[in-house]
Amino acid sequence: MNVLIVEDEPLAVAQLTALITALRPNTQIVGVCDTIKSTARWIEENPTPDLAFFDIQLGDGISFELFAQTSFAAPIIFTTAYNEFAIQAFKVNSIDYLLKPLDKDELRLALDKFDRQTQTQAAPIPAELIAQLQKTLVQKNYKKRFVVRVGTRLRTIDIADVLYFYSFEKATYMKTTDGKNHLLDQTLEIIEELIDPSEFFRINRKYLVHLKAITEVFTYSNSRYKLKVSHAEEDDFLVAREKAKAFKSWLEGES
Repeated sequence: MNVLIVEDEPLAVAQLTALITALRPNTQIVGVCDTIKSTARWIEENPTPDLAFFDIQLGDGISFELFAQTSFAAPIIFTTAYNEFAIQAFKVNSIDYLLKPLDKDELRLALDKFDRQTQTQAAPIPAELIAQLQKTLVQKNYKKRFVVRVGTRLRTIDIADVLYFYSFEKATYMKTTDGKNHLLDQTLEIIEELIDPSEFFRINRKYLVHLKAITEVFTYSNSRYKLKVSHAEEDDFLVAREKAKAFKSWLEGES
């Protein structure tokens, strides 16, 4: 069995390789990639492997972006520290979805499932099941607080005290109701998956804004909107043109 590993943590690669070879001694690790860019190049230059293991959050983005860039068709076992991406995994070539740290018995079951599906063609997941799964995940418990570092101390901040999240110079911050900025470990893409979409809206690539932080909405050129936001230090809270219709529906409380 030929296996591709997409993972940006060397220790995780070593641990996964050891587990795979222990469970399937005849496995060949034919490639190890640590970014979306390098994985896309590997897919273009190499035969399709029998199976792939994908981490979800990589150094240059989310691995789901690969499916828009390539025609990768190999079965995939996702390995991640986050449980918020399961529905997206179901929509691609997913065999299983394993949370880190990986458990040997869970990996064995995932490989057994792969064996069964390669012996008989797996039926596509019915649209009704995907809808049901999505409904279940929508009813999940969204993130209630964040932990930030203040000097040498750790501090918890309730989600209700967050005005907006934003990207600046390749880092992610959140602005709180006391007017302070706090550096975060997660990307905006990850945070967007963790928080309640009825309360926060990603207005553009830079800002993810809390409803209560918006004090005024102005019409702008080409059917766009410009926002006045509490404690904002910048004047660039513009709703992206392609998001304008969804933003208006969100303001009106529509799903």
